[in-house]
Amino acid sequence: MNDKSKKPQKLKARLPRGFVDRSAADIHATNEMTAKIREVYERYGFDPIETPLFEYTDALGKFLPDSDRPNEGVFSLQDDDEQWMSLRYDLTAPLARHVAENFNEIQLPLRTYRAGYVFRNEKPGPGRFRQFMQFDADTVGAPGVQADAEMCMMMADTMEALGIKRGDYVIRVNNRKVLDGVMEAIGLGGADKAGQRLNVLRALDKYDKFGVEGVKLLLGPGRKDESGDFTKGVGLDSSQSSMLVGFLQSKLYVIAEGGKVTSRLESQGPDAFSSPEYQPGSTYHEGVDELGQIASLATSAGYGPDRIKIDPSVVRGLEYYTGPVFEAELTFDVTNEKGEKVVFGSVGGGGRYDGLVSRFMGQPVPATGFSIGVSRLMTALKNLGKLGQDEVIAPVLVTVMDGDVESMGRYQRFTQALRNEGVRAEMYQGNWKKFGNQLKYADRRGCPIAIIQGGDERGQGVVQIKDLIEGKRLSGEIEDNASWREARVAQETVAEADLIAKVKEILAAQAEDRRRAKNV
Repeated sequence: MNDKSKKPQKLKARLPRGFVDRSAADIHATNEMTAKIREVYERYGFDPIETPLFEYTDALGKFLPDSDRPNEGVFSLQDDDEQWMSLRYDLTAPLARHVAENFNEIQLPLRTYRAGYVFRNEKPGPGRFRQFMQFDADTVGAPGVQADAEMCMMMADTMEALGIKRGDYVIRVNNRKVLDGVMEAIGLGGADKAGQRLNVLRALDKYDKFGVEGVKLLLGPGRKDESGDFTKGVGLDSSQSSMLVGFLQSKLYVIAEGGKVTSRLESQGPDAFSSPEYQPGSTYHEGVDELGQIASLATSAGYGPDRIKIDPSVVRGLEYYTGPVFEAELTFDVTNEKGEKVVFGSVGGGGRYDGLVSRFMGQPVPATGFSIGVSRLMTALKNLGKLGQDEVIAPVLVTVMDGDVESMGRYQRFTQALRNEGVRAEMYQGNWKKFGNQLKYADRRGCPIAIIQGGDERGQGVVQIKDLIEGKRLSGEIEDNASWREARVAQETVAEADLIAKVKEILAAQAEDRRRAKNV
């Protein structure tokens, strides 16, 4: 067969795994949510900044949390000058590069926020995507824990600005220095144990998911899950594991006497928090003191433990944290895919990362920040019915009855006049010769009003305005065509000069009807 007779192969439309297309509804909901977050951040004195999607791979550093393919956690390519570049996996490492590169021009402390997509080259799964949006706030150049405490306060205010009521969220706070001190005490200090410490962090981070016994197995010989898959353990002995688990189950006590604040951690679990064999050193005590200061600062500012809570079980998977770490957790129940009631859980987190900018500078540059998972938080807000309050109304449709240049110009003039008065409007752009298709289009779009002007109306200088929302309601009450024609459902004729005023009047009435319906 001649090659010329072969039909060309159609290109198969397919979405890459781990990526999603976003609908108009999702985009509007995201914009509504991020606008409220931005308002809180700016009230705290934070300003926006934007960094590119790509960074040089060595600038990002290898700080990714546990993944299915830890050596391939980023999407990378080689530039024409043979330098490796990667898509950013978070918004913090690029900020560190920006600060270091512009250090002499930046006014410290720098208080900034950023929203944007990040990318993880991990195995996709249910609810786990390779591209997702984060919304970060960071303070660079502030060494005191008051910056960490304020970050937690700002997150609490953000939750409430989004409509999440008090009692449905909590900002949980811990300190990596405390955990580092515990690991030093059980013999996991020093540069040669860095890999083992990271594995300990990953095991402890599973506490909420697997509980005490599951974490002990991960810290010790390993754990087999329900499917039979085995996760290799860290290889610690039982006394080392007990010390770490006791730390997770401890509680902070803050004592304020004579203007001085002292703090201590006490185990609340079945395992002894301390052992004569293991005695935490100065790093541990420094971390405990910082937790006490954060608790004291938060309380003084009116943020009690119902909003900001010291919780030693907060670990955070990223390796670059050096001090306080925090998570925003939603505490209300949702039904998971198995039909079980579970706590919704974390929607964001962060902490102090004093070493990240210093990698570029060769000098200490303190920094702390918080990152919100936008998609996950949006799912939570939808569960609570807190999104979609700022409803986006479909455009008013100016229909086309005649296709000559003069008529088209008139229809376009109506459309532009509505837009100039702040009314969302569009002129029909499809096959105008079948008028029924125009009304079907308006119905599918959810258009609130249709503007109609044929030759007769044009000769009289009038237009017909069809209230499509009211018409849809009334159509269910009319039983035959004669009644329909007689009622001329929700349609009236007005002078061209009165078009805009009448459209605004109908839109206002529709908005009031929606408001009443919501309050019923």
